[in-house]
Amino acid sequence: MFTDSRAQDYIAVVLGVFTALSPIWVDHGDRAMWTLVVLGVLIALTGLAQISRPALAGLDYAMGLFGVLLFISPWVMNFQAYNGASWTAWIVGVLTVVVAVAALPQVAGRLHTAH
Repeated sequence: MFTDSRAQDYIAVVLGVFTALSPIWVDHGDRAMWTLVVLGVLIALTGLAQISRPALAGLDYAMGLFGVLLFISPWVMNFQAYNGASWTAWIVGVLTVVVAVAALPQVAGRLHTAH
């Protein structure tokens, strides 16, 4: 799946930037906009931190937490009526959790030895 290149960290940066910029092209309210921007920036920063310091395994857990928060944000922040913002949060939230789980040292070790 992922190699020693830490491709998952680059994917996390792309997901975070996409989420942070998504209010430009999706329908949203103020809550949706700020939720997408803040969580998108946090996901992107977590990915960048992992690129520069891959030994910090705690950042993988933080990335997973941000993904879960992004997924539940349409209900928690009450913007599920905005379809574009909600679908962005749900899809990117799930993808972020998948990327974070794949980056966990326990999982990454299994993936590298499964050749």
